[in-house]
Amino acid sequence: MKVLLAVSRLIDTVNEGVGRLTLWLVVLMVGIGAFNAIVRSVDREFGTRLSSNTLLELQWYLFALVFLFMSAYLLKHNQHIRVDVIYSRLSRRAQAWVDMLGSVLWLIPAVMALFFLTIPLVEFSVRVREMSPDPGGLPRWPLKLAMLPALLLLALQGLSEFIKNLAFLRGDLPNLPRERVGEVI
Repeated sequence: MKVLLAVSRLIDTVNEGVGRLTLWLVVLMVGIGAFNAIVRSVDREFGTRLSSNTLLELQWYLFALVFLFMSAYLLKHNQHIRVDVIYSRLSRRAQAWVDMLGSVLWLIPAVMALFFLTIPLVEFSVRVREMSPDPGGLPRWPLKLAMLPALLLLALQGLSEFIKNLAFLRGDLPNLPRERVGEVI
């Protein structure tokens, strides 16, 4: 179990770092969005051309990257969507079982299926160096390529959560993973 918990700590550390870096993309995205909103008004008022498709697409691309790379971070911090109507009434051990089974029967298989289904799309996009069809648009292939590591990080975080729940059930961890919000064990 110590080896598995070490693997879990490594996964948590990587996803914590990726998540914290990705948070800076939110700041950049908001800054670009504010700039776009302001310059559209200036453009209308003064007839300038400060706004561009490039900036609009960059804002959209940053949003996509935030969505992709924050998924694992949010799972790690128990900020993912969950229907708590029944779950919250279960014992801590039953919650650990639900989380373990959810990881191994749903999350990891679904994410890995998406990963393998995405590979041909990414290969094609990279091969043809896919671009936005809009004037001044950005290349799309880097954004599509980012889907693969993001999906892997999410699957790995599902594995980490499985390990931590298993350790809790075995008595090797005193708390459920969701009770350790913010910690890198």
